[in-house]
Amino acid sequence: MGVYRIVLPDASMASLMNTLEQIADFSSDVEDDVNSSTAADKSRREYVKERQAMANAAVDVKETPTSYEFVADVPGLSGENVKVHVENGNTLVISGKRRRDASASAAEENGEKKQFKYLRMERRVGKFVRRFTLPEDAELDKIGAQCRNGLLTVTVPKIPPREPEKPKVIDIQIS
Repeated sequence: MGVYRIVLPDASMASLMNTLEQIADFSSDVEDDVNSSTAADKSRREYVKERQAMANAAVDVKETPTSYEFVADVPGLSGENVKVHVENGNTLVISGKRRRDASASAAEENGEKKQFKYLRMERRVGKFVRRFTLPEDAELDKIGAQCRNGLLTVTVPKIPPREPEKPKVIDIQIS
């Protein structure tokens, strides 16, 4: 990628260009960290991978009158590959691991050699994690989840609102 210096007469535009150059330098540093193979850079690579994993699963969040629903895209995964739990009292965590090819992984574990090679790999693989803070009216003991046709649906029921207390009426007899 070539870097071209632009001469701008306005000082505010020059400041904007400096900021854009810093952003471009940062993105190339991140790429270098991911592609680096030294042991010293391992923690930085792990951090970048974790940050990418956080955005790996698209999730829609819906509110109905009786519940909150989290619908996550998990194509090709079954319920065994996905984990749903609540941590720290009110944080819903959806995580899992997507593997490249189950038959290829099984063959490698048995010492067999692959009989194919990839010409193009576009499907994302690896870990994914999404965290959501649940509202106070979430009923944590009754959370349910189901995985069908590549969609994971987590239903968090709401605690029914308390009925307002009716004012106490005392009839007084008039004599």
